[in-house]
Amino acid sequence: MANTIVKTQTEQVESFLGNTVQQLNDFLNEVTLSSLTAETSGGTDYVNLLLSNTRRLSVFCDEGHNACQVILKSEPFRKSAAEKVLYNIYHQCIEEFFAPRNDAWYEDSRSAYTGKNSIQFHEAPPETLKVLIRQLESDFQSIREELEYYETDYRTKMIQGNR
Repeated sequence: MANTIVKTQTEQVESFLGNTVQQLNDFLNEVTLSSLTAETSGGTDYVNLLLSNTRRLSVFCDEGHNACQVILKSEPFRKSAAEKVLYNIYHQCIEEFFAPRNDAWYEDSRSAYTGKNSIQFHEAPPETLKVLIRQLESDFQSIREELEYYETDYRTKMIQGNR
């Protein structure tokens, strides 16, 4: 039974990451630094930072997507390997979306109470990038809720295994 739950979650995450990579790559393949800079009154440094984060997120999501595909193709299904992949996806993809390494945007923790989007930008972003992030946000939120379990469960298993 537990294998079925983990396999279903892995399938959901694989689908989510495939869609996310498609949206991110479609965006990145269409825009340029100069076109985004023309959309905002801010400087190119911040827009460059936003693009860098978007590319980084795309790479992490693509790697996670590939890892899910490998796990799902393996016979028999390896629950422990899938749990490790889901744990890594939580840390690399989900956390990178909500709290990028170079702090180009951040999550407003009060958004749950205000009903607004949780991703906030430090400066005015280009409109097309803002729209992309808003489109991705609810799916990232849903997957984060699905995978939060692995944050504590997998870490607990690793600690107990090292004793």
